[in-house]
Amino acid sequence: MDFETISEMARSAWVVWLALVFGSITFWAYRPKNKDRFEADAMIIFDKDNGENGGQSHG
Repeated sequence: MDFETISEMARSAWVVWLALVFGSITFWAYRPKNKDRFEADAMIIFDKDNGENGGQSHG
């Protein structure tokens, strides 16, 4: 095996690896089980009882 063959195999392996990582993250993010958690996390900034935002509570 020469360097070019090894380089091509490594590139192919990275493409497959990155595709698997992207697919896994996408699957995890769009699972219906996570919907409630993500909606709750999105509302953290608007929580009046949360004093961790460092600013005054408006509204």
